[in-house]
Amino acid sequence: MTFDPLLLVGVAIFVALVVWFLFGRKKAISEEPKQPQDNALESMNHAPVTVENAEPVSFFRALSRSRSQLSSSLKSIFSTGFDEEIREDLEAILLSSDVGVDTTDWVLETLEERSRQDDVSDPDGLLKLLKDILASTLVASTVAVDEGLNKPHVILMVGVNGVGKTTTIGKLAHRYQSDGRSVLLAAGDTFRAAAVEQLKTWGERNRVPVIAQDTGADSASVLFDACESAKARGTDIVLADTAGRLQNKANLMNELEKIGRVLGKLDIGAPHQVLLVLDAGTGQNAISQAREFSKAIQPTGLVLTKLDGTAKGGIVFALSREFGLPIRYVGLGEKAEDLRAFDAEAFVDAMFAEASE
Repeated sequence: MTFDPLLLVGVAIFVALVVWFLFGRKKAISEEPKQPQDNALESMNHAPVTVENAEPVSFFRALSRSRSQLSSSLKSIFSTGFDEEIREDLEAILLSSDVGVDTTDWVLETLEERSRQDDVSDPDGLLKLLKDILASTLVASTVAVDEGLNKPHVILMVGVNGVGKTTTIGKLAHRYQSDGRSVLLAAGDTFRAAAVEQLKTWGERNRVPVIAQDTGADSASVLFDACESAKARGTDIVLADTAGRLQNKANLMNELEKIGRVLGKLDIGAPHQVLLVLDAGTGQNAISQAREFSKAIQPTGLVLTKLDGTAKGGIVFALSREFGLPIRYVGLGEKAEDLRAFDAEAFVDAMFAEASE
């Protein structure tokens, strides 16, 4: 059997074309550059935290869910004055808004006493009185901190894992930089390797130095070195991360006590602030966390994250009244600018806006 040479050549060319198409195209696909969105993500990880054409979230907007929970229920509750039945209804509203049992009892007793003393029985008057009573729990939050008295001004950040502590540090660094302050970050959560890497990422984003050691290093030693380094550099602000979990709660609290003792040996009198970071969405669990941390190291103020989510704003009143601590910052959104200095008046107005209309 014979084959036409031209036919053989044609078959060979066809087979070569098929092979080129299959393997050559596969190689070309594998060598394609990353999609633009991947490149954008990579560059974003190393860029300063900036947001264009976006206004910071207002208290009114962020507290829309909290407001609907509290204010909507208060609109007509005082239509018949303040009797025993109204008291029970108001108690249910406050408890469902995360005001807490102790603070709710205090609010009800104070409202009853003051309404009787001031002879207030009309709906608008009772609503205003309730608003004033709740606002009075936030007096400590109106006291400012002079962060220029010490240089460096050392702020120790404490709180359990998952509350947004490290992210809050990054946002605070951005905030201080926007005010023209120099910042240094201290990676004191040496228990989790991920925590150190996360803080380093925030340092790269904000272009600020990060003092860190290997996982498992002594946390107090890391923070001591960071403060000494900041002093030598003339840095304005030190933001120090700490562990949120160790093998057990006792170990965590012991470490916090040690950090407090070690930093107290510095001639700059550190730490100058101890900010306890709490997730506002955890409700009464935030109260329990505040109690536990206060046993180990006395916080000087609170930071409430995720107040714009499913959180019920009443937790703000409960925390402030029970612990007498100022609420320094609140998280009202995802952007760096949405970590806002707490404004007690704006908060109360936002919570009661609809009920007052």
